[in-house]
Amino acid sequence: MEENKQKNNPLHGIALKDIMEYLVVTKGWEYLGEAVNINCFQHNPSINSCLKFLRKTPWARTKVESLFLYVKRKEAQKERNELPPIN
Repeated sequence: MEENKQKNNPLHGIALKDIMEYLVVTKGWEYLGEAVNINCFQHNPSINSCLKFLRKTPWARTKVESLFLYVKRKEAQKERNELPPIN
């Protein structure tokens, strides 16, 4: 039963640490601080301090996960638009 629930979860199998590392590398701390208004992104940010906060704060984790999905969708959309037309 649990397996069926996860089948439709786009975050299944992606660790929070991987999400954070991806967002920091591709978007940077400044972007994260603007997109998700939490202190750990804006003042002396580090992956470890943010992970501690996000694991204890469900609403913030949800926002970060949603931001990750948004960024990935935008990248996929951009890639599709850059493909040459098929003749």
